[in-house]
Amino acid sequence: MPSDDARLSDLDRGILEFEQDWMTHAGARDSAVRERFDLTPAGYHQHLNRIIDLPEAEQHAPRLVRRLRRLRAARQDQRQEQRSARRAGEQSHVG
Repeated sequence: MPSDDARLSDLDRGILEFEQDWMTHAGARDSAVRERFDLTPAGYHQHLNRIIDLPEAEQHAPRLVRRLRRLRAARQDQRQEQRSARRAGEQSHVG
């Protein structure tokens, strides 16, 4: 019987482990991402966002994945609020 995280690749599991303890890595986070995963920071975050949507990722690291989802949702909410505020500001200057 396959394990709960059978659909997670070695890269997926490595990224989750990195997220779990990235603060212990020496040097800048972006440099550590490039060295460990051979990914750009943008590519890393795109991959991470795909991973945390997988049920297998939540089974593998439930607290971490839920925390990362909350952080992502908070960033999305903040961006939406900023866009709404910009639009409201633009509309108040029209006319």
